[in-house]
Amino acid sequence: MNLYRSVRAVTGASGDGPIDWDAVAEAAKASTDAGSLDLSPGERDGYADDVRDARRRVREVADLEFDVPRAVEVQHRHHWIDANVETFARLMEPLEDEVGGMFPGAARVVNTGSMSFMLGFLARNVLGQYDPLLLADDPSDHALYFVRPNIVRTADALNTEYPRFRRWIAFHEVTHAAEFGAAPWLSDHLEERMERGIGAVADGSIDREAFRELDAAMTVVEGYAELLMDHAFDDEYADLRRKLDERRQGRGPLARLVRRALGLGLKRRQYERGKAFFETVADERGVAAAGAVWDRPENLPSDAEIDAPRDWIRRVDP
Repeated sequence: MNLYRSVRAVTGASGDGPIDWDAVAEAAKASTDAGSLDLSPGERDGYADDVRDARRRVREVADLEFDVPRAVEVQHRHHWIDANVETFARLMEPLEDEVGGMFPGAARVVNTGSMSFMLGFLARNVLGQYDPLLLADDPSDHALYFVRPNIVRTADALNTEYPRFRRWIAFHEVTHAAEFGAAPWLSDHLEERMERGIGAVADGSIDREAFRELDAAMTVVEGYAELLMDHAFDDEYADLRRKLDERRQGRGPLARLVRRALGLGLKRRQYERGKAFFETVADERGVAAAGAVWDRPENLPSDAEIDAPRDWIRRVDP
């Protein structure tokens, strides 16, 4: 790590937009140790086997036809930062086009520093990521990332076997591949609501309905993934989930504050609401029937239906 280089990159932020993305990447990587990516041939094969086995098991359990992305990458933290700087810059582009050169240098420095801090924190904690590449030129070119240094470190901290923990992460990310593969319209659905929300912010207003629909859709995405994990993972997992929850709760006050500021508490709520919704649907109609949410956009539950799953069952009748 080189904190001086990180600070220098932020304070030297330039350009016409609200954020200097090149400076974000440099500052985030300077403040974050990349970690080791020294994979043995057996370990690299292990990642490939985990993804392949997860695809087979999820297909069987969910009765969905899908494939994993062409891009499946085992990364270190700097690789993850580069990939996500590109994603965030693409997502923010509509807002930057609207505001043009309205941001003075001081505001640009603050924005650049905030974004680099956020990406540095996430890079040190993210285990795996399914990236649907929203707003990309080729929306079908999704990607699957595994941040190997974080998986190794977390497995050690949880006192669990690294291959088993790595496999659990692979199964979780492949469940997201199943969702986007079964619902080719899902990326467009999320993009439209994101563009509406960002466009409203650029106009000085808030499109609450767009953000409500986006939150509901992401709750369904996370909840369905949890349902499939419970039924598809081919080993015991309750201890892994319990240890991870205990580790999150046991972090210091600063880490908890940062997680809250980054909205990670909201993501946990999405997991819990979505999982409760799909558990009810699966109990009443079966796991395969829960996949009806991906048949068409109109089948997504509304925000109210997520908390009243039987209303959704009556409406959709899967």
